[in-house]
Amino acid sequence: MNVLCRLRDKAIQKKELTFDDALILYEEGRKNIYLLLAYSWEIARHFKGNSFEMCMILNAKSGLCVEDCKFCAQSIHYQTPVETYPLLSKEEILRSAKKAKEEGASMFSIVTSGPSIEREEEWNTILASVTEIKKLGLNPCASLGMIDELNAKSLKQAGLFRYHHNLETSREYFAQICTTHSYEDKIRTIENVKKVGLSVCSGGIIGMGEKIEDRIKLALELRDLDVDSVPINILNPRPGTPLETISPISPQDVILTISVFRFLLPDKDIRLCAGREIRLRQLLPLGIIAGCNGVMTGNYLTTGGRSPELDRELIYDLGLELKNTFLCQEI
Repeated sequence: MNVLCRLRDKAIQKKELTFDDALILYEEGRKNIYLLLAYSWEIARHFKGNSFEMCMILNAKSGLCVEDCKFCAQSIHYQTPVETYPLLSKEEILRSAKKAKEEGASMFSIVTSGPSIEREEEWNTILASVTEIKKLGLNPCASLGMIDELNAKSLKQAGLFRYHHNLETSREYFAQICTTHSYEDKIRTIENVKKVGLSVCSGGIIGMGEKIEDRIKLALELRDLDVDSVPINILNPRPGTPLETISPISPQDVILTISVFRFLLPDKDIRLCAGREIRLRQLLPLGIIAGCNGVMTGNYLTTGGRSPELDRELIYDLGLELKNTFLCQEI
């Protein structure tokens, strides 16, 4: 039995792979990437069947963020051409949510710039929007920065299904990406969200100059936190940010990384998100075969994305079934 086959069996049996196992996966995958893809596809289908999910997001409050994340065009620390605006009204948010449902999304997320939501009127708008989004038959999600347990509970009571808060990279590499808040701040937010019973979405961005070891450590951190959904973004460098001129990650390296994540997180939702069109290019379908069971479709926060129509076509062509089940419990 070859080593990839042995590690596939270990993943399917939900025996936790180690850091060293993941390094072996990556190195062996570089020698035979398509065999690794076949095993990753097998693991994903074992735990997820043919079900596939599309989610969409809305940049509901843009720019003027005081954090210094080096990848982000919305930071006040960098000169970027990003549009800035205050929190959208409930009516504007709901218009976008209705469109998302029409496009085939089962989840819709309200995303805001900045470290947290501080103003009461903003919270009221977000809570009211969450309740109305749920009534549309969508799973309402939110990414509002760092929150305490009390605010997490309020979101849960309003009908929120899932809270999104990326770790971005490994604990060791994080200081190279952001200095205005800590890794522990992020961990604390995830713990607060989990305490109130919300589903958790947390992942990161690859291609920011980190090593494969950092990506493996990120996956293991997410496993320890027992998050439900893991978005994998690929850096699309924004003009004016410190990462503007960084060398791009190769399509094959993206695919290898996704496969390693699937082996390490065999039963979790893994979704392919921002940067996939730019960095995977003609290998985009292989990003799904590598182990994803979901995509973020439509536009992203400050960049255009991929047409939901094209994504639906891709999903069906791969023999997968678009999931639009309403998962929220009654308020």
